[in-house]
Amino acid sequence: MPNLTRNPLETLARLGYGARGVVYGLVGGLALLAAIGSGGQTGGSRSALQTLLTQPFGQVWLFLIALGLFGFCTWRIVEALADADRRGSDLKGWAIRGAHLISGMIYAGLAISALNLALGRGSGGGEDQAAQDWTAWLMSKPFGLWLVGLIGAAVAATGLGFAWKAWRGDVAAHLALPADKRDWILSLGRMGFAARGIVFLTIGGFLILAAFHSSSAQVHGLGGALKALQQQPYGWALLALTAIGLFAFGLYGLVQARYRHIDAPDLDDAKAAVARMKP
Repeated sequence: MPNLTRNPLETLARLGYGARGVVYGLVGGLALLAAIGSGGQTGGSRSALQTLLTQPFGQVWLFLIALGLFGFCTWRIVEALADADRRGSDLKGWAIRGAHLISGMIYAGLAISALNLALGRGSGGGEDQAAQDWTAWLMSKPFGLWLVGLIGAAVAATGLGFAWKAWRGDVAAHLALPADKRDWILSLGRMGFAARGIVFLTIGGFLILAAFHSSSAQVHGLGGALKALQQQPYGWALLALTAIGLFAFGLYGLVQARYRHIDAPDLDDAKAAVARMKP
């Protein structure tokens, strides 16, 4: 087992990768059940957490997931600002670090939703509505349509990046894998990134269409992307394959929690890095 007491940020990061893996596993598992007609749902992360609430010890699990997601948020922010993964300060490095910073903010919102559910303060749904609300707000601003379109293009480009990583990329980057487990872990990673590529391309397409038609109602999140796949010809098969990939990415997240190399800075160093980013 990794030494989780060595650095508090490393502990938070490992808890975070595990919590993210659990969320993806829930989403993928429920979507797979929906695809094969055995119940389940094609909802997003928040609705998956809502389903977890009805299970034994659901509130305890949600509280632990919320804690882990807050840890992942913290790690993403520190990783981006302190360049813990040595991405560099060139254009590509800053793009990756910026994406991780945005990711941290998104997972902070999901962590808050999980905590509210655990405390009985929220319904956990409304991902599509939240996406449509912020899109409508952005569209009301100067050049808002262009901004929504650019965001959609960026999301779609991220999806293409995930697809490329699934096909030819190094999905074992930053992982210290045992030789006897390497092959099946690489397969999990490739399946997971392929599914994420499909989902991000679909979500990005929704945003681009929303900008083109000046209609925020066309924007959907993860759940909407899965429903769109289900509505295509042979949609059950498309949904099933994507769901299996998302479930695989959930397992891959648990692998990251165990085997990822995390060069977390000391707390004082992290604070100094954040301070240097302030204007």
